[in-house]
Amino acid sequence: MGKHTVDHILFGAAYYDEYMPQGTDRIETDMRMMDAAGINVIRIAESTWSTCEPQPGVFDFNHVDRALDAAERHGIAVIVGTPTYAVPAWLVRMHPDVLAVTPAGPGKYGPRQIMDIVNPAYRYYGERVIRKLIAHVASHPAVIGYQVDNETKYYDSVSPDMQALFVKYLRGKFGDDLAALNAHFGLDYWSNRIDSWEDFPDVTNTINQSLRGEFDRFRRAQVTEFLAWQADIVREYARDDQFVTQNFDFEWRGYSYGVQPAVDHFQSAGAVDITGVDIYHPTEDELTGKEIAFGGDMTRSTKNGANYLVLETEAQGQHGWVPFPGQLRLQAYSHLASGADMVEYWHWHSIHNSFETYWKGLLGHDMEPNPTYEEAGVFGREVADPTVGGRLAHLAKCNKVAIMVSNESLSALEWFRIETGFPDGTGVNYNDVVRRVYDALFELNVECDFLPVDAPSERFAQYRMIITPALYSVPEMTIAHLRGFVESGGHLVSTLRSFVTDDEVTVWHDRAPHNLTDVFGLTYNQFTRPKGRVPVRFGSSAALAGVADTQAEALIELLKADADTEVLAYYGHYAWQEYAAVTRHGFGRGSAEWIGTLLDADTMRAVLREAVAHAGLETSGMALAGQVAVRQGMNPAGETVTYLLNYSAEPVTVASPAAGTVVVAPQVIATDGTIDEAASASLDVRPGLPVNVGDDLTIPRWNLAVIVG
Repeated sequence: MGKHTVDHILFGAAYYDEYMPQGTDRIETDMRMMDAAGINVIRIAESTWSTCEPQPGVFDFNHVDRALDAAERHGIAVIVGTPTYAVPAWLVRMHPDVLAVTPAGPGKYGPRQIMDIVNPAYRYYGERVIRKLIAHVASHPAVIGYQVDNETKYYDSVSPDMQALFVKYLRGKFGDDLAALNAHFGLDYWSNRIDSWEDFPDVTNTINQSLRGEFDRFRRAQVTEFLAWQADIVREYARDDQFVTQNFDFEWRGYSYGVQPAVDHFQSAGAVDITGVDIYHPTEDELTGKEIAFGGDMTRSTKNGANYLVLETEAQGQHGWVPFPGQLRLQAYSHLASGADMVEYWHWHSIHNSFETYWKGLLGHDMEPNPTYEEAGVFGREVADPTVGGRLAHLAKCNKVAIMVSNESLSALEWFRIETGFPDGTGVNYNDVVRRVYDALFELNVECDFLPVDAPSERFAQYRMIITPALYSVPEMTIAHLRGFVESGGHLVSTLRSFVTDDEVTVWHDRAPHNLTDVFGLTYNQFTRPKGRVPVRFGSSAALAGVADTQAEALIELLKADADTEVLAYYGHYAWQEYAAVTRHGFGRGSAEWIGTLLDADTMRAVLREAVAHAGLETSGMALAGQVAVRQGMNPAGETVTYLLNYSAEPVTVASPAAGTVVVAPQVIATDGTIDEAASASLDVRPGLPVNVGDDLTIPRWNLAVIVG
């Protein structure tokens, strides 16, 4: 059956006995140091295929056994990863076609994640090593779960196997009717029509986004199938008290940023028992908490609020990420505040050669204690206390705001860029709009979930406000659900480039927004680039009268508002001043708001603050916006858990938004990573302190307090 939750908060690091310098045997030292720091779990094996199987059919699990046995001796649990995301040299020599062909050309051996996940030889040898490894470890008492593969994606494969399966999929979808396929995707344009399946072209260079988007959707489905295939193999050996997970990741901009283009997290999460995630983020002066919260909220939403595992986050990380005193502890609690039941670092010790030499772990290259390790121990020992960790585990959220996201919209807007309409990489992209909306909510202390674009109707009923940033491609059923949501009393906020096409990227040919003109009380049929010369003016709106005028940052949609539609902002350019920029309209028992351009961060925050108030969703935490981040939930005992997180270099004093008892108090972390006992004792906020709503609480820089009551 498998477990769908963990027993307590897990805290740990990835551990690689295989990577230790030659002649070094310090596994007992490492385990003792982990134990001292409150580390209770390690992850092993996910990147070690060539060590586990040095030659085809020759298996060596010595390093795996050493880690398992040492962990058991020290009471440390183990998550075993299937080692399939980095292929051994012998496999490539025997079967060169396991390497993915990408638009850049044939693959070359060396990096990880260079394989074609549908290749039969890769699958054959992958299954063999999975079966050998999991059969070997499944009965070991230290093993609590399994990670299938690692940060799995389709790796931009356009290999012959991937394309052959795609054509087979299309033949099934269209019932072998090429005329239907040509009409559906508009392939008559530029003589792209296909009149024989044998003539089906290589899709690598297609100029048709409907076909390109369908290929992307198909490849994302292969990721889901691949993970389910691995999970099913693992479950043949796994015990009922063990779980299967996977560490999903996000669009990468040197750190975790936005919706992952190559995986549908909502679909793929169905393959695992507990969703796992990798969350990396800027730190030092750039630590804001936004990436931690975004990644957590997205991951929690993949299973409609279920707790999740942070399988990778940084300890020291790359250059410029060594945490200031207090930040590592703050970051760890920030993951718990979003509903994580596990925080695990990549990785324990820093690698001494190869690609990730300077992606540093808890320990540096000398493998000695350091301030990062010491501060990790502060957190680890705190949450190991049942009176702390026991009250923070399994945090449940009951958010009333959701952001709807779509891989299809992301893919489409890479081709039809928001600024230019062409695949030229110019200007903002889909994730920029998503993050502009999400970041505004985070800064307002308005917590939210994420909804997939194909969410069932019952999911809509959980929320009172739904936001659709740049929801370009939308199934007809979703539009019907959104109409019903507003009609039943919900507040819908949509931005530019929403509801433009169906879910296969054919532009609707009725008035925009498709089947929602009466809901929003507007239409438009022209749009243009502002080029930094189009103001957005709010002065005529009573609701947003205090909002300063700003400049449109991206495409402007020239909105024609109905007579009964409230115009919240209009364009301040002489050529476009008759058109609305932001509107709101009542429909049924609810209302719908349209933001027809990309607003700057401050203005987006002001508009969404008013929208939240209009929806009747203001909270006490919103009064603290700009001072501390407020994150809340409920523990299994029915207690409200309130996190007050100070992501700044200055102390802040705030009026408590919640009543209860301080369970986690601020601690002053010294430069050596340990608690400055004298400075901490001088703080007014202490463990066990009773707190009433409105009581002043002082949170030092890069610090936090958690109130439970």
